[in-house]
Amino acid sequence: MTWHRPVACWLTDMDGVLVHEGEALPGAADFIAALERYGRPYIVLTNNSIFTARDLRARLQRSGIDVPEERIWTSALATAEFLADQVEGQTMYVIGEAGLTSALHERGFVLNDHDPDIVVLGETRTYSFESIAKAIRFIDGGARFIATNPDPTGPSTDGPLPATGAVAALITSATGRQPYFVGKPNPLMMRTALNRIEAHSETTVMIGDRMDTDVISGLEAGLRTILVLTGSTQAEEVKTFPYRPSRVLPSIAEVVPLVGQLCPNEADELSAD
Repeated sequence: MTWHRPVACWLTDMDGVLVHEGEALPGAADFIAALERYGRPYIVLTNNSIFTARDLRARLQRSGIDVPEERIWTSALATAEFLADQVEGQTMYVIGEAGLTSALHERGFVLNDHDPDIVVLGETRTYSFESIAKAIRFIDGGARFIATNPDPTGPSTDGPLPATGAVAALITSATGRQPYFVGKPNPLMMRTALNRIEAHSETTVMIGDRMDTDVISGLEAGLRTILVLTGSTQAEEVKTFPYRPSRVLPSIAEVVPLVGQLCPNEADELSAD
């Protein structure tokens, strides 16, 4: 299988594509190794805002996948970058964990729980009634409402847990204010990742396991897309969506041979020779 246009750069989702419940999926380590071997710019994306990129690198290493820290892009990092472009010198009330708070601190933001300008909602395994009530009061008082991602649930060994989207819906119900979601399916997540590796949408492919987040955000960012069937969306479900991925493949293992195909610069160099 070849592309009608060469591929120079790659974006890939993490959960359901590279790993599942902490275990590497078949072909995942080979895919990352191939990207490194051929020198292809790439980013591993996740809507998870709990962990820092360093944390996620360590978790991937434990599963046998070696991804450099700078190649990991989370919804927390994308949210911090979005806010850095939008505002300056404003304070924030944050519901979230180290992945989000450290990303905001690194951008120079001050976090407080007294009359903040912005409420930033991320994912945590310990949502508290007190913190949610504070967020509601601040938003009612005029604070802007930002959320890292709209995922309603997150995985755990005991089953689904309420996540950012579910808590955002609770706050919206209480305040009448919708948040701005930065993470997938917002194509902004794709755009910030492309900028990070100086990639162009015309020569980049997005790999994901969900039609309603990975594929649609890739499409809206102008990328070609691959849906792998090792995660959320199953083959029979694809036809229920009004849009299609560029490819549907069983797993990331089938993507590995595509990495070695010539990218535009290499093709030009060979033509010149």
